[in-house]
Amino acid sequence: MSAVVVIDSGGANLASLLHALGRLGVKAEVSRDAARIAAASHVLLPGVGAAPDAMKRLADAGVAGLLPKLTQPVLGICLGMQLLFEASEETVGGGTTETRCLGIVPGRVARIPASPGQPVPHMGWNQLELLAEDPLFDGIKDGDYVYFVHSFAVPVGPYTLAASDYGGRFTAAVRRGNFRGVQFHPERSAAVGARLLANFVALGS
Repeated sequence: MSAVVVIDSGGANLASLLHALGRLGVKAEVSRDAARIAAASHVLLPGVGAAPDAMKRLADAGVAGLLPKLTQPVLGICLGMQLLFEASEETVGGGTTETRCLGIVPGRVARIPASPGQPVPHMGWNQLELLAEDPLFDGIKDGDYVYFVHSFAVPVGPYTLAASDYGGRFTAAVRRGNFRGVQFHPERSAAVGARLLANFVALGS
């Protein structure tokens, strides 16, 4: 297998993620080439923006069909985590529809409801509630702070590793088999985020 591959999902956080990995001494390649992704030792799927656009980019690159078949460690970040689920709610013309996602983890993504004192997107530092042991969180404590920027979230479910609270609990990290996802941005989460990325690249397949 080759090095760590960051999937080129068109997100604005690619550069900061590469810098965060570089500070750990990890040389990562950015690619949307299916063969390179399949040959990688570890795969990261970052993303910002809307699920329909992201899924179209992955499908056009021939990556959407490949991702569920990967057997090496995979980490979805922010929108990348949401894409691991079955579908994402979208608002179109005043109505609600769903975008079909990768279907790796059972569950659906929904918009965070706005309320007084709770603007959307949820943006800033928030605490983690660790719900299950996983090597991804080695050295990270319950109550540690990480950085979020998101307007959609997944309810806490059987695959949730960690939760956070913003007018209600939501999934902050998830795992199913070799696939993991974090709703927060580890590349913007200081020492906690750096530790999580280091834990990820240390995972065996």
